[in-house]
Amino acid sequence: MREIEQIYHNNFGIAFYWKQNSQTLLDKVQLVFKETGFYFTVEELNQFCDLIEDSMIENTCCEACEMKYSCHKFLLKTPCNSIDLAVSMTELKSIKDLVEGSLFKIELDEYIYGPGLN
Repeated sequence: MREIEQIYHNNFGIAFYWKQNSQTLLDKVQLVFKETGFYFTVEELNQFCDLIEDSMIENTCCEACEMKYSCHKFLLKTPCNSIDLAVSMTELKSIKDLVEGSLFKIELDEYIYGPGLN
């Protein structure tokens, strides 16, 4: 099994970097949730974050609906033009947490080991 360096995880999924020959490959982030894996650059991960926010805004009309947490009719676009996901609002919120938490950790590490390094 290949080694990984975990970035962030929640009850729904995990984000990590792959390692090769004890070197962490920082060019892409492996994002795995709901039996699905995406291998995104940080730029694509930021795009995905924006698409998640767009989906949440589009589906605010369902706030009063009793089925909003179990309905599987929410469409979530991805940075891959040919792939969209059908997710519930609960799953959408979990994916949002996973992506935002990953981006936060990546940006924090860049700051600490970059400009913030004394």
